[in-house]
Amino acid sequence: MTPGPFVIKVGGSTLGSTDTTYADIAALARSGDVPVVVHGGGAEASRWLEAMGIPSRFERGLRVTDERVLPVVVAVFAGLVNKRIVAAVNAAGATAVGFSGADGRVLECRIADPSLGFVGEPVRVNPGPILALQQAGIVPVIGPIGAVPGEPADQLVNVNADTVAGNIAAALGARRLVFLTDVEGVRDAAGERIPRLDAARARSLIADGTISGGMIPKIEACLHALALGVEVQIVDGRRPGALQSLEGAGTLLVP
Repeated sequence: MTPGPFVIKVGGSTLGSTDTTYADIAALARSGDVPVVVHGGGAEASRWLEAMGIPSRFERGLRVTDERVLPVVVAVFAGLVNKRIVAAVNAAGATAVGFSGADGRVLECRIADPSLGFVGEPVRVNPGPILALQQAGIVPVIGPIGAVPGEPADQLVNVNADTVAGNIAAALGARRLVFLTDVEGVRDAAGERIPRLDAARARSLIADGTISGGMIPKIEACLHALALGVEVQIVDGRRPGALQSLEGAGTLLVP
């Protein structure tokens, strides 16, 4: 059985400019091991919202997305950030094509919680477009916008990028889901990196507040993928060659 691909989640606004993330992705693709890239970009969205006088508000690590926020996050995630990453991977010597989870209904969703506004919770991944690109040797670069099916048009929704990565990795049977972050890994209450973290301890760290904010949906995405048989690792993407030297790096999530 052919092992599934690497699914690599990158922070769209913080990684790739001073490290080797995109060169590493391109090197994998050129070797025939075409990865799937899922990106965020929350910091970029916050900058644009601030420039437009729209406040950013978060609950449980998720951006509250009302009628004013939604058009901005769609434009930033499916447009600006997505195309910057595509351009960077192309410049590094591979061929990349960018789209969002709304394209081809790759990521079908429902509204996660009405109090969060237009925030989607994935219910189905349609992997056909992803697999078609991979089979052609093209790196899929996926932005975290989903679609709630409806008439006369689907409703676009903002989806946490870590959640997107976990669901896509599970749907593809990925051999590993790698979260490239701007920290060395998950830390304990004393601030020390945790090299290996099982599900029970992860939930305990969330419950006692050691894991908080934006790390919560990241860990929840890890646990979801792990439960479906996908190996998961959180590593510091700022480290040159991070994708080339995963052994012993960051935090490995284990059953």
